[in-house]
Amino acid sequence: MRRARVLELTVSLCLPWAVACTPDPAGDGGLSTFSTTLPGDGDGDGDGDGETGSGDGDGDGDGDSGGVDCGDGVVQAGEECDLGNENSESGQCTPNCKIAACGDGFVYEGFEECDDGNAVNTDDCVEGCSLAVCGDGFVHEGFEMCDDGNDDDADGCNSRCLPGECGDGILQDGEQCDDGNDVTTDNCPACQLAFCGDGFIQAGVEICDDGNDLNTDGCISPTCVPAACGDGNLWEGMETCDDGNDDDNDACPASCEPAFCGDGFTWSGNEECDDANDVDDDGCTNDCISNGASCADIQTDMSVWGQSSSGVDLRSYTNSTLHYIGCPADGCPPDTFYCDYDPNAGTLQFGTNASAALRAAIDPDDQNGDDMPDSYGGCCNAPLGLCNAPNSTNNGVGVDMVTALCNALGYASGSIVREVASNSCPEIHAISQDGQEWGSDFVSSQGYGAEYLCSNQ
Repeated sequence: MRRARVLELTVSLCLPWAVACTPDPAGDGGLSTFSTTLPGDGDGDGDGDGETGSGDGDGDGDGDSGGVDCGDGVVQAGEECDLGNENSESGQCTPNCKIAACGDGFVYEGFEECDDGNAVNTDDCVEGCSLAVCGDGFVHEGFEMCDDGNDDDADGCNSRCLPGECGDGILQDGEQCDDGNDVTTDNCPACQLAFCGDGFIQAGVEICDDGNDLNTDGCISPTCVPAACGDGNLWEGMETCDDGNDDDNDACPASCEPAFCGDGFTWSGNEECDDANDVDDDGCTNDCISNGASCADIQTDMSVWGQSSSGVDLRSYTNSTLHYIGCPADGCPPDTFYCDYDPNAGTLQFGTNASAALRAAIDPDDQNGDDMPDSYGGCCNAPLGLCNAPNSTNNGVGVDMVTALCNALGYASGSIVREVASNSCPEIHAISQDGQEWGSDFVSSQGYGAEYLCSNQ
């Protein structure tokens, strides 16, 4: 409400020339009202002659010599005060002889900051004749957007008289955080604590965020990483299976489609090979059965020549005329022998990477049946003796030795990966191109083969 500052005129304000202060009925010297006594002789005409009538003696009563005027120092009817020359816009008695009050349009010095003569509280001067300020409870039009009369920054209207909003750095109702910015990639996007599924990608923490908690779409909750085959989540419309691993040999390979013959993944326990084609006469048939021997078929750590050995057992593939190729203690170290099989590529590679000789045992004409040698007497001087493995010279016999070896193992072709041209121990040789007959002259030596590659390509 507008506060009215009512001017109370006390004894000290009684003016000798205009205002007569009449004692109150109790006679205690207090003042309660203003009364006026005209100057003169007491007859009321103002001429001091004791005669009643006009002030100028002409009988017309018009007071031509001055009349009743605000500012004459006499409180007339309709006036609240009159201090004569002391009436002022900033004083107790205004120029229109009204006691100074908020809303009269005059700024009462020392009591009012402003006075615009209206009751409007949205302009520069508000209730109580105070200058409009943020926090006075009135919305200053054109300057303030709100004003709730306090300096509480967290109640929706802050101490700058601006509505509370996300990003102002002040925690408002409904906000979990407010870090004073509009960045949505930090830990306080949209003034809510960041979490996977809020729709904002948190830098350094999330790779994606699609605004939901699904783990069957392209962005997995609750980790906010892109969906991928092998993550254990079935991506709807994109994957038929997902077993949560990168094993290509189980029922759900890296394609995230159920395993089948022809998918290019060898299903362990169900397929021998899978070359992802429908060619039946290559290294892998259309039934995913291998057309050639694998390492599992031929590799052995059996004792040969009475020594710890590692190599390949070839008896069932060569009509038992070539029993063994490998590394016994007397030759390449057993732990240097290797065998690599790739059913999809249709290749088999075996041998040694050591500098010592790869050895072989033959039984021409299958004289000893399937017996493996348990001893040897000298260097390759008899069937099942300790001979060198075959090399490309094939002891001068007109047969492609390595192709014959690979043919016997079920492969279309072969090549020597590495061979050594010198060694004093005689080597074996192929007699037939199909690899079913093997022999040796048990005398001459041109070296030995060290590593062989068989292929169906």
